[in-house]
Amino acid sequence: MADTPPSLYAPREPIFPRRVSGFFRNLKWWIMGVTLGIYYLLPWVRWDRGPNLPDQAVLADIEHRRFFFFWIEIWPHEFYFVAGLLIMAGLGLFLFTSALGRVWCGYTCPQTVWTDLFLLVERWIEGDRNARIRLLRADWSLRKLSLRLTKWFVWLLISVATGGAWVFYFTDAPGLAVSLVTLDAPGVAYASVAVLTATTFVFGGFMREQVCIYMCPWPRIQAAMMDEGTLTVGYRDWRGEPRGRHRKGARAAAATRTATAYTEADVPQIAAEAEETLGDCIDCMACVNVCPMGIDIRDGQQLECITCALCIDACNEVMDKVGKPRGLIDYLALDDVPPAKDTPAYAGWSPKPIWQHVLRLRTILYTVLWSVVGMGLVIALFIRSDIELTVSPVRNPTYVMQSDGAIRNIYDVRLRNKSGDDRLFHLSLTSVETLRIALEGTTELSVTVPANQTLLQRVYVTARRDDPAAHADSTPLRFWVEDMTTLSRASSKTIFNGTGDTK
Repeated sequence: MADTPPSLYAPREPIFPRRVSGFFRNLKWWIMGVTLGIYYLLPWVRWDRGPNLPDQAVLADIEHRRFFFFWIEIWPHEFYFVAGLLIMAGLGLFLFTSALGRVWCGYTCPQTVWTDLFLLVERWIEGDRNARIRLLRADWSLRKLSLRLTKWFVWLLISVATGGAWVFYFTDAPGLAVSLVTLDAPGVAYASVAVLTATTFVFGGFMREQVCIYMCPWPRIQAAMMDEGTLTVGYRDWRGEPRGRHRKGARAAAATRTATAYTEADVPQIAAEAEETLGDCIDCMACVNVCPMGIDIRDGQQLECITCALCIDACNEVMDKVGKPRGLIDYLALDDVPPAKDTPAYAGWSPKPIWQHVLRLRTILYTVLWSVVGMGLVIALFIRSDIELTVSPVRNPTYVMQSDGAIRNIYDVRLRNKSGDDRLFHLSLTSVETLRIALEGTTELSVTVPANQTLLQRVYVTARRDDPAAHADSTPLRFWVEDMTTLSRASSKTIFNGTGDTK
């Protein structure tokens, strides 16, 4: 009988991080509070834009195809602003990763932030690490069931708030909130809340580190952003090894066993040598017990590490208790490894200052690129006009020959009024030849464009029979539109198509 092949599935081992205090833990609390506060409260911030525009400070108005961010209004044809922001976000992520490793993952990634929040609730209801482990191993009882149901209920409330806050960014938040409660909201709103509620509940409550390890592509990409000079969380093995419990009785016993080939008088000296050979790491496992990914940072750089730096706080706390210097686990670079103690270079060695790790060719290049894109967006934002037009020639037919021999071209002109008031726009054109322009539906050359809207106007341009433009293959021309209130102007290039004969 053939051997049964080994299973390729490994069930998840629950991770129960221990509570820790310190600089990095406090920093994570502050970042979590700020980011969650922005996410939950920003849709409720008001911003007065006038009577014809929404007063929500941040709004992705899908119905009217516009995005509002405080005083900035982005139209569909201005998507390059969104593309530029995405490019800046990518370059910023590359910059911080090349300088400080996976600092995004450890502090501001939504998965990290919500997992931290769910762990806070879990610790508050079920207790710290040891209590949660005992509860996991205990048989089901009324107490265990009540604790689990309470925890899941609070998680569900957080998840519903998360999904609800997201949909508020796409329509008026107060109005949608009332509609959701009175069951008058659109079905897509309830579906969005339900999906986001489910994903937040599952990802933050049950999958946690698995999302970072198996679902997120960034751990596999970030290696290309890092080099030997990147500061990241690491273990100073040259200082901590060989690790041991630092119990003198145990060391003396080890020295006694080592001294079997020597006399009893040699034991004290061997015990003293054993004392000196042990490193600063006392193998207390504090760094492992606080890690939300369940790894041992002393094993070196690992894909699972999100550089949350909680192991630094835990190790520093232990070093203070045993009277050893802090920094056994710290932000460090791979090129900061000291030379061997028995070499002449060791005497004058010292780690590089932090600024040399941050200001490297790679980080400077990312910073320059990020700044160039940012300045380009700012300049484009301030030089754009409140009046715009786009011209699309009607290609079927390319031109029309009238009964008197004149040649007529047809154009669809889109007029955009970005101001908060209705405006009268006057249309004209310039070319190398004299052409006549007419607007469909009116004898005038001016039309009124409503506030914050786009008007599609059909325009006819005609060349007389004896006009050279009527017989040329194409003639360049430019449409002009003028705001009769502010006298601001905008233009767009196009061509006039003729018959192409030589008459």
